[in-house]
Amino acid sequence: MNKFTLPVIIEKDEDGYFASCPSLQGCYTQGDTYEEILENIKDAISLHIKDRLLSGEE
Repeated sequence: MNKFTLPVIIEKDEDGYFASCPSLQGCYTQGDTYEEILENIKDAISLHIKDRLLSGEE
């Protein structure tokens, strides 16, 4: 399995946290805690990449 390092932006607001990966258009998520948002963005990135590979994108 390949490992990549991608930039992630995490913002905190009154409702919790929002995270996005600017390198992957449309890849974002939210969570209630910092720990949750870290897991959520890892999952979102993984699913985003898998979906693009399955659809034949690079």
